[in-house]
Amino acid sequence: VQLQASGGGLVQAGGSLRLSCAASGRTFSRDDMGWFRQAPGKEREFVSAITWSGGSTHYADSVKGRFTISRDNAKNTMYLQMGSLKPEDTANYYCAAGSNAWYTITNSRRYDYWGQGTQVTVSS
Repeated sequence: VQLQASGGGLVQAGGSLRLSCAASGRTFSRDDMGWFRQAPGKEREFVSAITWSGGSTHYADSVKGRFTISRDNAKNTMYLQMGSLKPEDTANYYCAAGSNAWYTITNSRRYDYWGQGTQVTVSS
């Protein structure tokens, strides 16, 4: 079972990037999926999440209105379209999948499977 995050890179402030998270080994069509990020010296933080059906999405206040999460269950893939990027968005972005109902969708403990991370660097 593997989650593979990709799409990171170096971009100027105000630019855009699209992250992808491809799942393999099992279907995640019944799992919620999310994106978290971790900047150097900081704790991992929630960015965005989407329910298994795609019917509900959640965003951190810091990215609301700039990022859009989506998923294609037929392709076992999740996406994060990032726009109006800021230097403070610089971090390693991790995708995750899971359905631990003890925790809210914004809590990292909800997720059992994690990708390796993709680096996003936004220059000013």
